[in-house]
Amino acid sequence: MTAQEVKRKLAAILSADVKGYSRLMGEDEKGTIRTLNAYKELMTGLIQHHHGRVVDAPGDNVLAEFASVVDAVECAVEIQKELKTRNAELPENRRMEFRIGINLGDVIEEEGKIFGDGVNIAARLESLCEAGGICISGTAFDQVKNKLSLGYKFFGEQTVKNILEPVRVYRVLMEPEAAGRVIGEKEVKPRLWSRATIAGVIILIFIVAVVVVWKLSTHPPKTEVASKEKMAHPLPDKPSIAVLPFANMTQDPAQEPFCDGLSEEIITALSKTPKLFVIASSTTLTYKGKPVKVKRVSEELGVQYVMEGSVRKAGDRLRITAQLIDALKGHHVWAERYDRDLKDLFAVQDEITKNIITAVHVELTEGEQARIFAKGTANLQAYLKAAEAYWYGSLATKESVLRAQQLAEDAIALDPNYADAYKALATVYGVAVWLGMSKSPAESLKRCIELCQKAVALDDSSGAAHATLGYWLVTVRQYDKGLAEGERAMALNPNSADVLHLYAAILTWVGRREEAIPVFREALRLNPKPPNVYYRHFGVALRDSGQYDEAIAVAKKAIEREPNDLVAYLCLASSYGLVGREEEARAAAKEVLRINPTFSLERLAQTTPHKDPAVRERFIDALRRAGLK
Repeated sequence: MTAQEVKRKLAAILSADVKGYSRLMGEDEKGTIRTLNAYKELMTGLIQHHHGRVVDAPGDNVLAEFASVVDAVECAVEIQKELKTRNAELPENRRMEFRIGINLGDVIEEEGKIFGDGVNIAARLESLCEAGGICISGTAFDQVKNKLSLGYKFFGEQTVKNILEPVRVYRVLMEPEAAGRVIGEKEVKPRLWSRATIAGVIILIFIVAVVVVWKLSTHPPKTEVASKEKMAHPLPDKPSIAVLPFANMTQDPAQEPFCDGLSEEIITALSKTPKLFVIASSTTLTYKGKPVKVKRVSEELGVQYVMEGSVRKAGDRLRITAQLIDALKGHHVWAERYDRDLKDLFAVQDEITKNIITAVHVELTEGEQARIFAKGTANLQAYLKAAEAYWYGSLATKESVLRAQQLAEDAIALDPNYADAYKALATVYGVAVWLGMSKSPAESLKRCIELCQKAVALDDSSGAAHATLGYWLVTVRQYDKGLAEGERAMALNPNSADVLHLYAAILTWVGRREEAIPVFREALRLNPKPPNVYYRHFGVALRDSGQYDEAIAVAKKAIEREPNDLVAYLCLASSYGLVGREEEARAAAKEVLRINPTFSLERLAQTTPHKDPAVRERFIDALRRAGLK
């Protein structure tokens, strides 16, 4: 963005999130999402009623802007009162309490989004709040202190991360008896100034105003955002991240190994995600103990995202904070605080690492499906191996499948009760049949279904487990049972992208392609950065329903992301053939043989689970004309 394109304005910013959201999701994911959606709908309505605008609402966060601080504070009070009433109807452990921060500050607006310190301060205030509370900055307080029937408690000047000057913080007191009171604020006696002093101040203000106007007109304000052009290395084509060493704020040198170990563990875990580009710990360690800006780190290392955090100690408790910042836009993507007992440092380290990497995957790669995958095990290494197995299995190459099998088996050995590990291993056996790697396809598919059934037995509430079982049942031509499992999965997790994708694939195989296509589109909307298997199945549904141009586009997108995607090339070659583009069909068929020189059209016909043989024969014939045997 050039200086001329920067649009600045003064706005009242409301930032809200759920206290203890990770715990709520871990205990009852489906119920939490249902409550969250209902509460966010209520909040959106109240924000609009008070003349505000919802800017963004990812996960459990809500970011809104108002032209008036009075409107923002009145809205926040009404939100908290309404949510308190609704929470009273829920069991205590299922209550969803929001924290709200409000700041009046300068923001940058770009394509409907807002960035800058004005937004960051609101987010910091939110994190200082208690559950169900509202905290406002001094700039906001100055606008509302005499205009609303509320009270305020002064929290003093707080130093918050990445903000140079301390911020005055006030907690809003909503009780009727507190109206008109300001607790904790020292009274300042008025000073009597002479006329000469007042005149001098007026002249000084005038001079300063002239200088400020001149500077703004000749030197447009610069934003603290990183520049791609100034980066020392080209920005990778996938999300790139540097995890800075966690700062030891405990004043206890004995905690240094814990802080360093936490940073190292997070980097190691994230490095196992093929969809991320992660800077090595040996490089980020060079920033330890230095006051560095996110912009500088981004430009020196060539990354878009920077994570930083700190560790504090109070008695036998640790408070660990972490935040993920988009350096190119200058705003926070995610921030969280964790309070834990200081009993077993290694157990705490594993738990926090798991929570943080799950949050990163939610924001940058897998969306809400990452939360689902994290559920079911407290063993960090089992989680990492199962997640890695899932990613390798989705690549669907012989090498990746062998790697995925070993990882999934290791995960099961680490936690024999982890349902997703069995699901990952089941997929390995099924994909191996499709790739012609199995000596006995019937035995491999039998083993695949047994593993899916084990996953369902361990977690019958998992929609993904039922959907995976349904998918492989359809593969062995048990169409009615497979469809029933798919429908069961949809009843359990209708907002899960993985469930929607697998259910759409089941509909495709049983011949209900027109129903499947909108389900595929919804899955891709929920997970815009999905594994390639989403595109493979979507391409098949489009091809088999005669939408050849879009099938070709989807297959090309899959190939662009994974150049050795055999199934995507098969979809591309057959779609080209069915539309009469024979030369391009033959070129795609050559790529199939490049990837798998022993490819067999006969084996493909045997393993493709279309219920209608006419559909199968049509695209098999197209592949035959393209030169495959």
